[in-house]
Amino acid sequence: MDIRGAVDAAVPTNIIAAKAAEVRANKVNWQSYLQGQMISSEDCEFIKKFEVAGSEDKQAILTKEGHQCAKTFLNLMAHISKEQTVQYILTLIDDTLQENHQRVNIFFDYAKKTKNTAWSYFLPMLNRQDLFTVHMAARIIAKLAAWGRDLMEGSDLNYYFNWIKTQLSSQKLHGTGAEPGTGTISPSESSQYVQCVAGCLQLMLRVNEYRFAWVEADGVNCITAVLSNKCGFQLQYQMIFCVWLLAFSPQLCEQLRRYNVVPALSDILQESVKEKVTRIILAAFRNLLEKSSERETRQEYALAMIQCKVLKQLENLDQQKYDDEDITDDIKFLLERLGESVQDLSSFDEYSSELKSGRLEWSPVHKSEKFWRENAVRLNEKNYELLKILTRLLEVSDDPQVIAVAAHDVGEYVRHYPRGKRVIEQLGGKQLVMNHMHHEDQLVRYNALLAVQKLMGVPGEAVAVQRAAGSSRGCTELNSAKLSFSSEPLRSNGSSFSAPDC
Repeated sequence: MDIRGAVDAAVPTNIIAAKAAEVRANKVNWQSYLQGQMISSEDCEFIKKFEVAGSEDKQAILTKEGHQCAKTFLNLMAHISKEQTVQYILTLIDDTLQENHQRVNIFFDYAKKTKNTAWSYFLPMLNRQDLFTVHMAARIIAKLAAWGRDLMEGSDLNYYFNWIKTQLSSQKLHGTGAEPGTGTISPSESSQYVQCVAGCLQLMLRVNEYRFAWVEADGVNCITAVLSNKCGFQLQYQMIFCVWLLAFSPQLCEQLRRYNVVPALSDILQESVKEKVTRIILAAFRNLLEKSSERETRQEYALAMIQCKVLKQLENLDQQKYDDEDITDDIKFLLERLGESVQDLSSFDEYSSELKSGRLEWSPVHKSEKFWRENAVRLNEKNYELLKILTRLLEVSDDPQVIAVAAHDVGEYVRHYPRGKRVIEQLGGKQLVMNHMHHEDQLVRYNALLAVQKLMGVPGEAVAVQRAAGSSRGCTELNSAKLSFSSEPLRSNGSSFSAPDC
């Protein structure tokens, strides 16, 4: 699958196409604007000639009078406030650009002579109330930025990307819509307008410089948030398409490691019933493995896919027949790469991948005495990267299994690494484990109690604690085990911890 498919990314959604057809049918009485002295005779004469010209005649007009075309369009936008007429002008501009991408240059040429940027005339329209007007302006901006000879930069690009993020994040768009007087639109219409915004982003991310700017603007978190929000398959496709585009840049493949993209896509792959969604996920996975320049990065992505059961999904997909050769090729490529990674997979690689995915489960490594004896010290690598993830999960996860496994692993780490207690305390892990001693889930309480026992340096695993976990006797028996809670400072102010009251 190549990047050329992105050229048509901004094809209008049904609601945009239907509204545009309606707008085109309502011809504007330019003569009335001329008589009202709202437009010049020059602009009136040009627009009347241009709007009725055929495709070949339009091209001839633009070749000869490109400057006048841009000038007339922008003058009409500036001097006419009637929404229906503004919609007509924007639709005419969009149609003109869509017919021939090179026509964006008439706006760049005009902007250069007036010492402006081509998109500066359209950015203010993103604040208008009418949704069709807003989204037509957004489409024109994307086309100018993606197809033009100059790059959008600085505050203009930040403004446009922030607008896109806001629209994608809101999922509820307000303005004039199908229900006059209410100021709201139906969920179906809202979804289609969001798809239009996603189409603008797809078009922008065809340009390498914009990919870096999008990541810098925290755009990847925006994409993953949309994907985790159970959006429709079309928006899923568009957002994953954006991930695929980002992964064409080797440097961005390095940065995408931070965003847990693989778990998000693997979840969708498991549930996907649309071939186009499956195809774009496989293409994105292939880019992550193929475009990454660092071997460590490729290995990390491969391990994440293995951890998220992608290999099993690929084996199931390989049993099916596809008309699209890209799918077959990508499945073959991914099976080979992941198969190679499985052979090289160590128990620590498996543990590291599982931890980075944030999806801890009771896999064999957690209960392996040999694993912890050999690998506890390795949790200190890269400035305690894995330990920081572990303590972070104790703080933010709401999954009882994840919390229970994380508490267990903290206990095993301090049991097998002599200076582990001090490290965990400095990372705030000690307090986090203590916070879960009264968790509503019995397994969480049980593992938190055992971890506290190891943090406090009590030898052995008190059977009494195991029996008592989950009952009111837990606190009493924990106290009776003579754990020296005051033997090691818990709080940063040096005060000691007292056993909790039951």
